[in-house]
Amino acid sequence: MEYDVWPLYGLRITTPRLELCLPDLAGLAELAAAAADGVHDPGRMPFTVPWTDAAPAERGRAVFQHVLGTVAGWTVRDWTLSLAVRCAGSVVGRQDLSAAEFAVTGETHTGSWLGAVHQGRGIGTEMRAAVLHLAFEGLGARSATSAAMTDNAGSLRVSEKLGYRPDGLETVSVRGTARTLRRLRLDRADWEAHRTVPVELAGLDGCRGLFGP
Repeated sequence: MEYDVWPLYGLRITTPRLELCLPDLAGLAELAAAAADGVHDPGRMPFTVPWTDAAPAERGRAVFQHVLGTVAGWTVRDWTLSLAVRCAGSVVGRQDLSAAEFAVTGETHTGSWLGAVHQGRGIGTEMRAAVLHLAFEGLGARSATSAAMTDNAGSLRVSEKLGYRPDGLETVSVRGTARTLRRLRLDRADWEAHRTVPVELAGLDGCRGLFGP
């Protein structure tokens, strides 16, 4: 693929087991298939937007459209980098890094999902560590935020291992029911203190301007 029109397609983040990149159409089809295969127990809803309540084909289509939408809607003032995560050559999930007015706030936000069959192997921690390296080391972020339902023990454990601190609670409506969301915040000093995953960046220089001045 030619990267001159949209150089973010040339960005690569690698860890000992993973490669994260903005997926092309073939990669998007793989990502959609991973979503269709299942992300969590259908008896619980870990997301504020219950997109996984849909039938498998509709879940896959929603993921496909979401990623294309992040490309179409990108501006230097409001952006979401939605990356496919590969492990051993297969797409296993998605990791997002987003920001609004990043040049002013220096703050990013992360969100992600991982295919159910790949959970429990530390992949969630490794892929979050990858985009945090992009945020802090690559882009010079001052802080990163995340959030998880108070009963989402897996996501909260990932945040704890990476050095996030509690940042308050928020009540949200999910499936017409009030749920409690725990906000989390990571500053540069805590990120530095909890770095354990080696991460390498490639192709950032060619697309750095898209993240803002």
